Amino acid sequence: MTGLAGWILMAAGLVLAAEGLVLALAPRRIDRLIDLIRAMPAETRRLLGLTGLASGTALIWLARIVLG
Repeated sequence: MTGLAGWILMAAGLVLAAEGLVLALAPRRIDRLIDLIRAMPAETRRLLGLTGLASGTALIWLARIVLG
């Protein structure tokens, strides 16, 4: 499978694998991380989300350039 659909499936699979690995290996740390995020002001969480969005988009763009 090539094209945009292939990239989307690959990205979704990588995200699910990474999140599953973290949850399987460190569930208590995830609980603490969630508590820390809940304690953050809404604007800080929004900035964190936008930073993650921009970083992820940049990585996808870079991967498309490198991998063709």
